[in-house]
Amino acid sequence: MIGNEAVARGLYEAGVSVVSSYPGTPSTEITEFVAKYNEVDAEWAANEKVAMEVAIGAAISGARSFCAMKHVGLNVAADPLFTVSYTGVNGGLVIGVADDPGMHSSQNEQDSRNYANAAKVTMLEPADSTECKEYAKLAYEISEQFDTPVLLRLTTRIAHSQSIVEECDRVDVPLKEYQKDVMKYVMMPGMAKKRRLVIEDRKDKLVEYAETSGINRMELNDTKIGIITAGAPYQYAKESFPEASYLKLGMLWPLPTKLIQEFASKVEKLYVLEELDPYIENHIKAMGIEVHGKDTFSMFGEFSNVSVREAISGKKDEATYPDYNPPMRPPVMCPGCPHRGMFYVLSKLKLVVSGDIGCYTLGAAAPLSAMDTTICMGASVSAAHGISKANPELSKKTVAVIGDSTFIHSGMTGLASTAYNKGTSTVIILDNSITGMTGHQQNPTTGKTLKGEPTVAVNLEKFAEAVGYTRIKVVDPFNVEECERVIKEEISVEEPSLIIARRPCVLLKGVKYDFDVNISKDKCKNCKMCMKIGCPAISIVDGKPEINKTLCTNCGLCKNICKFDAITL
Repeated sequence: MIGNEAVARGLYEAGVSVVSSYPGTPSTEITEFVAKYNEVDAEWAANEKVAMEVAIGAAISGARSFCAMKHVGLNVAADPLFTVSYTGVNGGLVIGVADDPGMHSSQNEQDSRNYANAAKVTMLEPADSTECKEYAKLAYEISEQFDTPVLLRLTTRIAHSQSIVEECDRVDVPLKEYQKDVMKYVMMPGMAKKRRLVIEDRKDKLVEYAETSGINRMELNDTKIGIITAGAPYQYAKESFPEASYLKLGMLWPLPTKLIQEFASKVEKLYVLEELDPYIENHIKAMGIEVHGKDTFSMFGEFSNVSVREAISGKKDEATYPDYNPPMRPPVMCPGCPHRGMFYVLSKLKLVVSGDIGCYTLGAAAPLSAMDTTICMGASVSAAHGISKANPELSKKTVAVIGDSTFIHSGMTGLASTAYNKGTSTVIILDNSITGMTGHQQNPTTGKTLKGEPTVAVNLEKFAEAVGYTRIKVVDPFNVEECERVIKEEISVEEPSLIIARRPCVLLKGVKYDFDVNISKDKCKNCKMCMKIGCPAISIVDGKPEINKTLCTNCGLCKNICKFDAITL
């Protein structure tokens, strides 16, 4: 199993009954796998904060519950995280968070271990798929024994790598009795101050567990080198230095102080190997123990067995670097992507585009180059309002672009806030009828649940009306003339406006274009306008544009760009 599937199996075996998540690479598959178990009520939430609050409610009511997110999603869910640390749980509560060292699919690099420390929430970190399953189950035992939420931290390499996992039967966990307890679950200041003391007492008990339970273990071999590590770095180190001694950590908060002291006393040279921040290193140095950490290993990016071996040995391993430089393959929107037409128009109009997180972020790449900013989920709408407020010169040529799923995640509040504050910016929702970037997850606009059941769908037009928008236009992003006309109209008015560019993702089942797109070499003037849409199916062959039939989806957007009718359907 891949690590994410193993976590899902662990949730199933642990008797979890409620899962609520928001998709985000590299955590997405956990929820998709667990949704296959009929015994588990699994759903996609509007965003990570909602997902965590659903899981908290389920846990307080007495059920074992779970939510998953990627590292930046934990920022969205941080508000309830810090408070559920105070309230504790009833049924077990586990929060899966997947960090992305090296930023394979993320806008920043973030170390979620700092959240465990700041929120005083227990954190476990598995090092392979077997531990993914076992730690998921163990997390519920810890959660219920110590009355604490538990963070289960993965990284991209653990979430997506495979190892053998032995399946066990599901444990039927009865719903715990719910008892009203305002002193525990209502965090008004008077109650919260008393719960603060409970947290410190809980920490002391968890430290004792970390010292003695066996989740943190010493592997004593040659004591010339001792390495304290966890997660994927443990695997890199074991492959590079199998003869060394290890303190392999499975619990990252709180850390086992006595065990660290004992291990340090047994080895000649002590290293702490951890990706991203010096989280463990700082703890050890605060104990007054001499240790090598970020003076030896990188502060950023993903490690490998090669980088670890070279860092400790101080020698470059030439054998591991074959003379091979593969060509760069920059990310690009798919052939037939409905966003391409809108970005072509935005680029042509030379507008300032306040962008967002999703497939459409690729509109920033050449030749479209139609995006100016990308900050975080939902920021496009709010930032466009800020630009319009601050800079009158930019106000008339600024738009926000956001996908349908991202709009539900956190664009809705920005839209309401813009209207409420008498903003004048134009927002464009790129509605492709699915959550595209993370692999086609349903969302509240699609009319289907995670398990494929029909449900209500958010009506974007009526939502905009409800928050005060009167200028709402729906366009087909492949109709570039219409898009250009509507955008010019909307950015010229002194009131907030919404444009919905609606066309389904080309990769959805049922989306087919029954045309046969061709370029007439006789009519082609070689103006290369068709190249400006950045479609991977069009390239220059023998000096003229040519369509690669193996890539072309026959969407016909290029025909709408050509002024000489050289492209036919």
